Amino acid sequence: MTTPLRIGGALLLGATASQLTTACSPRNAEAPRRPNVLFILADDLGYGDLSCYGQQRFATPHIDSLALTGMRFTQCYAGTTVSAPSRSCLLTGTHSGHTPVRGNIELPPEGQYPLPYGAAELFRIFKQSGYTTGVFGKWGLGFIGSTGDPANQGVDRFYGYNCQLLAHSYYPDHLWSDSTRVELPGNDGQTPYGAGSYAPDLIHTEALRFLDERTADEPFLLFYPTTIPHAELIVPEDSTILRLRGRFEETPYRGIDSGPAFRRGGYCSQEYPRATFAAMVTRLDRYVGELVAKLREKGLLDNTVILFASDNGPHLEGGADPDFFDSNGPLRGYKRDLYEGGIRVPLLVSWPGHVAPGSQSDFVCAFWDLPATFAELTGRDAPSGDGLSLLPLLEGRMEEQAEHDYLYFGFMELDGREAVRQGPWKLLHLDIRSDAPRYELYNLDEDPAEEHDLAASHPEKVAELRRLMEQAYASDPSWPLFGE
Repeated sequence: MTTPLRIGGALLLGATASQLTTACSPRNAEAPRRPNVLFILADDLGYGDLSCYGQQRFATPHIDSLALTGMRFTQCYAGTTVSAPSRSCLLTGTHSGHTPVRGNIELPPEGQYPLPYGAAELFRIFKQSGYTTGVFGKWGLGFIGSTGDPANQGVDRFYGYNCQLLAHSYYPDHLWSDSTRVELPGNDGQTPYGAGSYAPDLIHTEALRFLDERTADEPFLLFYPTTIPHAELIVPEDSTILRLRGRFEETPYRGIDSGPAFRRGGYCSQEYPRATFAAMVTRLDRYVGELVAKLREKGLLDNTVILFASDNGPHLEGGADPDFFDSNGPLRGYKRDLYEGGIRVPLLVSWPGHVAPGSQSDFVCAFWDLPATFAELTGRDAPSGDGLSLLPLLEGRMEEQAEHDYLYFGFMELDGREAVRQGPWKLLHLDIRSDAPRYELYNLDEDPAEEHDLAASHPEKVAELRRLMEQAYASDPSWPLFGE
């Protein structure tokens, strides 16, 4: 269902999605251009960390503008509750019971367990449709030269972190430009940490350069998986952080500022963790505004689909304080949980003339739907997998919109966890590999905060959803959820 969007108490009474579809959909245009796609993926940004989703302690006006000009989803799910498998679901169009990367595993020489060659259906779809593809930010799905190298997944231009462990540092000693390692002299340990080159700024500059090189005759996909606001809390000493210091009561965080883990997974100390977190999200908001401004400057904005989402729920590491910021909004749980706060994420989609401005949808969808959506958008056959196209929903053709029978989520760590949602019902299977595995059952329509476990009073529903879990999970010896 879609409804007008309310931000800051103002009701946006734009045209309905069906009216916009009738007037402006590509089915009524004689010679539509293939739309460009800008997909911005935040890292560990919670459901409540944007002001258009209820954040009260700081504002995100540029990101909010995507909600004002497009659709805000209230029941979108990430692939799962941590980075690499969530992104694997997104790129391959498979849920975490089928996806090829199901956990965060470090492998030498630098990076994570690689995607199989060509598994990223999302990029394959765009490449087969004649698009130029660029990725700017964090990869984490295979080291350079492996089958998971961006170049082996349909990516024309890559700049950023290959390894998500090294991406814990915002002042790394190197980044990657395609297959070339780029040393960052200001971050080589000879200058104080935080006084060199801030990697998100460098990555953002390269993304803007990618847009500068585009023309109206060359469709593109720009995937922008930023590291902000992942774990380490640090930001350049500019006016934004200076304005925010003193706004919040602070408890300094003592982290890792030297030794083997420094810049290799550890998080630095921070005197002002709350102000810094707010400044980081504010900086990301500024980046979004600059990307949109560049599209406008190039005359590309009206023919570009812009998506904004997060890869999982808010984290608790590095001095972060998601409870203070109400980062998970009304939801229970954080990153690494399969409660709603760990997997339900913001999703905004803006597409002039196609998506109703100021609309809101409670349609239940997940990351693995996006490759199928992009396939329909570009006129390709839907990829095999677990997703369904959301294009009818976006264009207001709800009578054509297919729905999921259920959604499945798996998580390898913390003794193994899995969840399945069907309609309002959600079953969690927790501590799977422990001596005392257990099930919890919730009715999300009546209890969105998952406060009242109904497993004991609804054994028939538990049994029904357990059968779906067993059906959804495909055993993989590389990812032993049950200790296979």
